[in-house]
Amino acid sequence: MPTESTSKLEKLKHILHGYKRIAIAFSGGVDSTFLLKVAQEELKDGALALTIQSPTITEDDLRDVKAFFKANTVNYSIIHLNQLDVPDFKHNPVNRCYYCKTIEFTSMAKEAKKHGIRWLAAGINLDDQGDYRPGMRALKEIGVVSPLKEAGMSKEDIRYYSKLYHLPTWNKPASSCLASRVEYGETITEEKLRKISAAEHVLKDLNIHKLRVRYHHGNIARIEVAPEERKVFFDTDIMDQIAKKFREIGFAYAALDLQGYRRGSLNETLDTEIQRKVKMNIHVSR
Repeated sequence: MPTESTSKLEKLKHILHGYKRIAIAFSGGVDSTFLLKVAQEELKDGALALTIQSPTITEDDLRDVKAFFKANTVNYSIIHLNQLDVPDFKHNPVNRCYYCKTIEFTSMAKEAKKHGIRWLAAGINLDDQGDYRPGMRALKEIGVVSPLKEAGMSKEDIRYYSKLYHLPTWNKPASSCLASRVEYGETITEEKLRKISAAEHVLKDLNIHKLRVRYHHGNIARIEVAPEERKVFFDTDIMDQIAKKFREIGFAYAALDLQGYRRGSLNETLDTEIQRKVKMNIHVSR
């Protein structure tokens, strides 16, 4: 790895020591796991992991979180909440992520203060500046800090150092909350989230690694897999098996997205004017 990246790691350590005590929003993903590991080694008891447990969190992510806590000596707290109790989130507007992050990070900030910790950090890196991400505004409003981004770290840097730190997440595919699979305007329910989770496990059991099952109006499951994994569906027996299991889960229809997985594909339906209004916190109905 270039010397420049080595200096980024030293800069990250310096940034964390500047906070002295810090709470890490820990999801079990690549970024937050790396950030927590470095914070734990550098600050010892000054690092606190905060994890949200809710219907929007995948079972796999929660399992990884608990595995990390079991393998590492770190202070942590698991916060139980349900975003579906908040109408602004449940009705699934195009700025749903803003409401979700506001709920989650407000809860974590309060928990951090109970432990006498002022600073709350998220695993945001340099590569998180693209796409349509209204949740970033919520973090800014709450005062969440981003040590990885401040240190100039990209996803590539984080995966590289995660491997050196022997973290099992170094090559973990990107993950996101289950609500991000539901088409905008489609009311989010626990039943829909459970169906999405169950359907994704069907695909994981076929050794498909990078995937999403998107929920569309009409009880339709749109399957996205990494472009290089689309060949799995060339087998008609596999397609019949998936269709059968998806129907058993409760989906009326299952369809394969021919373009394959890409982050934030549901945002492709948003026009630029809607995105502009959301970023400026102008009410949008859709």
